[in-house]
Amino acid sequence: MTEAMDAEFDTVAEWTAQVALELGPEYHIPAGCRGSGSPAALDWLIEHLELTPGDTLLDSGAGVGGPAAYAAQAVSLHPVLAEPEAGACRAARTLFGFPVVQAVGSALPLADASVDAAWSLGVLCTTPDQLDLLTELRRTVRPPGRIGLLAFVAREPLRGREPEGNHFPTGDRLTELIADAGLQIQKRRNTADLPSPPSDWTDRVDAVTDTLADRHGASRAWQLAERQSSRIGDLLDEGAVTGEMLVLRHA
Repeated sequence: MTEAMDAEFDTVAEWTAQVALELGPEYHIPAGCRGSGSPAALDWLIEHLELTPGDTLLDSGAGVGGPAAYAAQAVSLHPVLAEPEAGACRAARTLFGFPVVQAVGSALPLADASVDAAWSLGVLCTTPDQLDLLTELRRTVRPPGRIGLLAFVAREPLRGREPEGNHFPTGDRLTELIADAGLQIQKRRNTADLPSPPSDWTDRVDAVTDTLADRHGASRAWQLAERQSSRIGDLLDEGAVTGEMLVLRHA
């Protein structure tokens, strides 16, 4: 992990949990989804992964745990979180109390075929071990292999324009990686085609962000994390990078 990514997923993650706790339970899930999933994206994945009550859902690269908590609230499933940063692990336990293991997605300490479904949201571009991450998802999910991805995809190679520690695959490269991992694409949708979050959701996210900025805006960790987020936002705005949601199955 780079310093900027450590700041975002370790230090700022714990600050986020602290602020959400103070603001109240209705802020927990929106705070936990900052940068990792909108309601429309999560609803699309829940529907097309055919998640049902009682399923065990692995969230690989879970961050603070907001998307897993959203899914658990929607369909009464059982999340299992894997997250490499200690601060985010502590934040997820604090906010949601789910089982959390500190581990990278390319080497999950889980048995073969031990979960019903899995997703990894905005994580693939943060690791150079992209094939290993996809292979681990295939290994740990029971056949037929219900796997969801939110991947940031480059229109063409960015040649050094990526934010620190990011490795955006092109669309063709992502398709190759999926095939090489023994997976196939069942459904695919661009996040730009989804509706905007409802106003009460964005109001809560904004309240968390504003409180964080007020308390920690002068800190190096906050500035690094915000710079990272801003650079990705700029690439999305100019169309150099797009958000792609995919539902995968075992090939």
